Amino acid sequence: MDKQQQPSFQAKDGMNYAPKGRPNAVVKPGDEFAFAAAALDHGHIYGMAGGLIEAGATLKWVYDPDPAKVQAFVEQYPQAIRADSLEQVLADPEVRLVAAAAVPSERGPLGLKVMDAGKDYFTDKTPFTHLDQLEAARRKVRETGRKYMVYYSERLHVESAVYAGQLVQQGAIGRVLQVTGFGPHRLNAGSRPEWFFQKEKYGGILCDIGSHQIEQFLYYTGCRDAKVLHSKVANYHHPEYPELEDYGDATLVGDNGATQYFRVDWFTPDGLSTWGDGRTFILGTEGYIELRKYVDLARDADGDHVYLVNQDGEQHFAVRGQVGYPFFGELILDCLNRTENAMTQEHAFKAAELCLKAQQQALQITTSY
Repeated sequence: MDKQQQPSFQAKDGMNYAPKGRPNAVVKPGDEFAFAAAALDHGHIYGMAGGLIEAGATLKWVYDPDPAKVQAFVEQYPQAIRADSLEQVLADPEVRLVAAAAVPSERGPLGLKVMDAGKDYFTDKTPFTHLDQLEAARRKVRETGRKYMVYYSERLHVESAVYAGQLVQQGAIGRVLQVTGFGPHRLNAGSRPEWFFQKEKYGGILCDIGSHQIEQFLYYTGCRDAKVLHSKVANYHHPEYPELEDYGDATLVGDNGATQYFRVDWFTPDGLSTWGDGRTFILGTEGYIELRKYVDLARDADGDHVYLVNQDGEQHFAVRGQVGYPFFGELILDCLNRTENAMTQEHAFKAAELCLKAQQQALQITTSY
């Protein structure tokens, strides 16, 4: 079994990011909300499944064509029944939602199958690698009335990011004007699957990990749309992987005038205690917020630090274990009640659209090694 499939939250391995929260069930155990896990290509499936289970969902099935991946998954979640095929999962009327972390280029087509079967779909980011996949999903949502939800984990599964959203909604910094995001990741090249280095399959760095940054911008600013003003990508330091983009950045302006700059890269040094020093800065008319998501450098190995400066002064909140992850419970209730409290479909698709456009129009920087 590939190393990246080990089902544990490893601090130095972002591909296995699967934080554990406090159980906060919104439904009763059993058949009230059953879901299945499929396409176990990315370790994020463990975080997705864990979040749903903590919110009261019942994991009924698991399917992947690779028996080793299924074996690892059932060792973590022994309650899951091994399915012989995807069709077996989709034919079960008790399954309301399918959670999947397929190879990125396969996520869109898989979602169409799930929605055609009358199930809601919950996919790892990035949800698409081409704009035509996005348009196909939009049509299918309209046809079927099913949900195509996305695991934008750098906001949904990070307590400091959740808390920052609460502060913004409470008006702690006034109207949000600008969001700056930094999403560095550790490469761990030796543990990555082949598809990770094939651009047609992973989509490009702005399409992939850049999707987190754009989703956060839309959320914190309240924008419903935005334009990509400039973007660029590069392979600065990995000639042995010619299709890998190890650096990317972009600038956006939202429909309400708010702006964003973000940078993503694969240059986390080995000396860092975690897989990436993720930071977000949110500037408002009445103050600003800084998030130190995964580590407070040289001070606290725990992450989830929120720094707030406004008219009341300077404040620091250490929120790990204090806030939880409300998205998962809200998603379950949305599926049951056909509401949109966890995330609107428009928002999920708009973040995907903008990361695809940023990738499509990115300036390719040429460099000599």
